[in-house]
Amino acid sequence: MALALFFAASLQAQTLLTQPVESAALALPDAPEPQNSAAGASMSSSSSQTAPASTATPPAATAPATSSTPPAAAPASTDAKQQQHSESERELKQEEQQRLLGVVPNFNVVMNGHALPLTGGQKWNLALHGIVDPFYFGWAFAVGGGYSELVDSNSGYGWGPAGYFKRVGANYADNVNGAIIGNALLPQLLHQDPRYFRKGTGSIKSRIWVAALSTVVCKGDNGKTQFNVSNVLGNYISGAISNAYYPANQRGIGLTLENGSDVTLFGALGGQMYEFAPDLIRIVFHRHPNATPTASPVSPPAVPVAGTATPE
Repeated sequence: MALALFFAASLQAQTLLTQPVESAALALPDAPEPQNSAAGASMSSSSSQTAPASTATPPAATAPATSSTPPAAAPASTDAKQQQHSESERELKQEEQQRLLGVVPNFNVVMNGHALPLTGGQKWNLALHGIVDPFYFGWAFAVGGGYSELVDSNSGYGWGPAGYFKRVGANYADNVNGAIIGNALLPQLLHQDPRYFRKGTGSIKSRIWVAALSTVVCKGDNGKTQFNVSNVLGNYISGAISNAYYPANQRGIGLTLENGSDVTLFGALGGQMYEFAPDLIRIVFHRHPNATPTASPVSPPAVPVAGTATPE
């Protein structure tokens, strides 16, 4: 009897101990299945693979905008250069019509003291325009031939028609050499302006000084004052070339130095004529020359900077 009561008490105690464990197991949620973990891993890996594709899109979209900027500014720059060339061509055509008293060419003078720089081709056109002008043919016949024979210059040419025409040819050849070398070739190579920029205002003394220095001082294509290498060197090169057609008894280094120096010094006197002849014409004949020195300076058109917007 006592043994039966002991077994009954043991079973009841065992039931009481196992009941909380079973109730606790029922309260816990079910563990996730393995397929769900794999699906989550595949989703995370797929999202990580698609992330770089989305980040690479903005640079590809902005590339065309940056590459299209420089070509848009190129036409504006080209138009500005064309406008400047057209303006300088207009000024040159006006200068090629300038004459003192309607006879003496005044082509190489900027009357108002301001002008756009010439291109290499325009410098050649200006020089050739003077070479073929009828005035210089008449000068060669009247002064180069007639007066030279009268004072017996270049006596090696002799007298009579043969000597006369040799003097005419030598005088015209000197003019051609000086124009081509000193007013076209060297100014193009050295980027110097072959024209005389008339002062037109200020004291008489200052104007005389500027005109006298014009034979050794010029304006560069960059607008700055420079030593007039084109004129001085051109005069001596022309003097050296004159050895080919001057009388044999005059040829040599002496002829080169003499002719080059004479033309350079004569240029200082020519500058005085360029500077003051329009004033004398106005005083004596009570009329204005071709142009007045009161015009405002002409500035080159502004060239837009690449990448900047041009206002409409």
